[in-house]
Amino acid sequence: MTSTIPAQPQATEALERPEVVSLLTAGRLLGMGRTKAYRLAKAGELPCRVLRIGGRYAVPVRGLRALLEPTTRGGNDSRPAGWDG
Repeated sequence: MTSTIPAQPQATEALERPEVVSLLTAGRLLGMGRTKAYRLAKAGELPCRVLRIGGRYAVPVRGLRALLEPTTRGGNDSRPAGWDG
């Protein structure tokens, strides 16, 4: 009998590839310090999505990758307006 349930990733694999990172980690990847990252997140001006979970901020890795990886579509610049990073 074959199983119709898709294989679930192992717990260690899920820990190696987090879906979200801390705001501090995201800020450092974007080249900014703690204070600026928190100020921009609070104002809703960080150039990627920020989640508020309880009293903490979390940034989805998918959005960070989209922001940091160079585009391959005809040379279009996908950075938000006013982004100098």
